Formats: sequence, structure tokens, C-alpha cells
Amino acid sequence: MMHTASARSVSPPAAERTPPPIELAEHASAKPIPLDDVTGRALAASGLVEVTPDPYLPGHWRVKAGRKVGVATVTVPGSRTVTVRITPKTPIARLLFLLGYSLDPKGWRNDDADLASEPDLLPALARLFARQAEHALRQGLLQGYRRTEETSLVIRGRILEGEQIRRQHGRLIPIEVAHDEYTTDITENRLLRTASDRLMRLPTIPPAGIPTDARACVLRLRARLADITPIGCGHEIPAWRPTRLNARYHRALRLAELVLRGFSVEHRTGDVTVSGFLFDMAKVFEDFVTVALREALADQPGRCAFQDGQHLDEHGQIRIVPDFVRYAEDGTPLAVADAKYKAEEPDGFPHTDLYQMLAYCTVLGMSEGHLVYAKGNGPHAAHRVRRSGIVIHQHALDLDQSPAGLLAGIRDLALRLDSSLIAAG
Repeated sequence: MMHTASARSVSPPAAERTPPPIELAEHASAKPIPLDDVTGRALAASGLVEVTPDPYLPGHWRVKAGRKVGVATVTVPGSRTVTVRITPKTPIARLLFLLGYSLDPKGWRNDDADLASEPDLLPALARLFARQAEHALRQGLLQGYRRTEETSLVIRGRILEGEQIRRQHGRLIPIEVAHDEYTTDITENRLLRTASDRLMRLPTIPPAGIPTDARACVLRLRARLADITPIGCGHEIPAWRPTRLNARYHRALRLAELVLRGFSVEHRTGDVTVSGFLFDMAKVFEDFVTVALREALADQPGRCAFQDGQHLDEHGQIRIVPDFVRYAEDGTPLAVADAKYKAEEPDGFPHTDLYQMLAYCTVLGMSEGHLVYAKGNGPHAAHRVRRSGIVIHQHALDLDQSPAGLLAGIRDLALRLDSSLIAAG
């Protein structure tokens, strides 16, 4: 009896225990999860998933994933945490292709995305990043020139006359100078360092966390980049330019950008903190469709605009933003398209998308508009709007096919978008 009492005395109260990871699938039905009220309310406040009290099971909450996929940790009041893992419907290899192609359509290699054996996104991307980063640093850290402005006791570079007057008020020393410093603390290394830091902050949570071997590789990478300045949280990811000098870094940098994009979900809502690695599948699909359409039309005259802001009304108060607009060289709109990630509605397409495209066509003066859905084996449909002459086309792009098949589908779609290309064909 004394032994039993002792065991009970050291057990934390049920409300203070860390709940097990919540396993969800993208856009699947809600699952009843045993959670205390504090954790349930905190999870609902995070906006990560849809959470409501279960009316039939006391002490349970119904949790449903939306379009975000990946793994995240929600810290609730009292320093307790709950981990949520959301697996995508799209195969991991295909998802990595969509992400990578959007960043670098010419440089992304299909064999990089050949990770069919990986069941989860984060382990696959961590292994890929670690492997490519180690390859990039095999010849040592890249060096380059970085512009530095500082207050100095000696003249180095050139004097910043305006800053000298504003800060020193006529004094001869110290001196405000600017100079180019040859250093390893450049944008390319900072991106690798920051991506490594973010990955190391995630726990090893099988199967969705960082695998032990990949974590060890990232740790070695982090040690090699210890003297590099990381990019602060909340700061914009700095731009880098592919050159001959940083060629061995290209693939590692593209992967670092993917890692940092996935960590952009970190935020705080009141007493609830959300941190993790998540991608919005609607944004992933939109980025892929728009970039791939631009590449498919690259040899044709004209230009393509993404997220091209327009106004519905004459006073400019109602803003509309088509995902993709193709213009002729003289600025005349040639085609308009919108990407719709509607994997959760396999039986049909909502009418609101048609109304939205009708508004785009009206404002742009287009006789045709195109809606592109992420849906396998769906029929192509066309709707002629009464008394307007506008035809709205619906296209279905099957994501469950090879990269070559996806790009072939985009090329076919590009031909349908541009009536001049159809006439030429």
C-alpha cells in the first residue's frame, strides 16, 4: 500500500501531463481526441486545426486538419505542449517536386524528389537538405564581399559624409565609413546557418520529426557554420543571386529556402505559441501552377503577372487579385487563370469560384476565364454565362502523376489559355 501511495504522489495530475502527438490527415474527417479543456481551447485558438468540444464524448475534442500539412507544436498556458502531425494526401516525392519547381523551375532535378520511401515531409526534406548542404561545404565555406558600414577610428573604404555630419556633429573622429569586406559571413552561408538552426529546434518525434542520422548531419553542418550570423526570426529571407561562383551552393540554397518557408508559421496568439514546420497546400498548388504556366509560355511574346491586383468597381474600393494574368506586349490581357486547391471536394466545384472568375473576366475585358483545380480524373467543363458571352473553363490537374506528367498537363493547359497559340497550332 505504501508503495502504491508513493507512486501516486509523484504522478503529475492528468491536466498537467503532456498529451501524446495528435495524428491527422489533410482534409480528413474530424477525430475525437482526449484533451483537457485548457489544451483544447489553446489548440482551437492557435488556428492550426479546427477544434470543437465533442458533444458525445466528455473530455474529448473533435479535431480536423485543413489544408496545412507538416508538424507543429502548440505551447499552451502552464508551459504544456501538444504536437500535431498532419500528413498530406499528395505523395511526399510529388510534394517536394511542387515546392522545388516553384522556387527553381530550371534547376530543380527530378531525382531530388525521388523520395518515395519517406512517409513524411519533414524527415524527407531534412535528409535532402543535410545531404546537399554537406556537398556544398565539401570545398569549404564560400567567401564573398559584403558591404559594411561602421564607426571607425581610421579611414577604411570611403567616408559617409552625410552620416558623419548627422552622427558626429563636426568631430573629426570617430569616422563613419563604408567598405567591402571579404568574408564568409555572406547571404549564402547565412541561409544555410539559419535553416540548420531551425531544423535543430525541432524535437526528434518519430515518425514525423528529424531522423537521428539527419539530425547528426545537421548538427555537424551547424558546427561548421558557427561563426556565421543567423537571420533573425521575423526577418525577411534575404535574396541571393545564382552565379558561377556560388554554383556548388545552388541546390542547398533552394532547399534552405524551402526549410525557412516551412517555418514561417511561427506565431503567438495571446498565451498560445505555435511553432513548427508547415506548408499551406493551397499556396503550394497556386505557386506551382502559376510558375509552370509562365515557363510553358516563356517562348511566346508577352508577359505573365502573378497575383495581379485589380479593382472591381470604378472607385477602386473593391480589390480583386487573379492568380495569373497573361498580357500581350502592348499590355492587352490575353488570358486569366486562378488555381484552386479543392482536394477536399471530389464531387464537384463550388459556384463561388465561377462567380469570382466572372468578375475577373468582366474587369479585364476577357471573353474566357480558366479555373485550375487539383483533382485527379476530373472532367474538363465549360460554362457559358448568359447575356455576357463569357465562357468559364474548369480544368483538373491530377497531382498523382510523375513530374513529367504534371508538366505535360501544364503545357496542355497553356495552349488552352492562349487562343492565339491554339490558332497557330
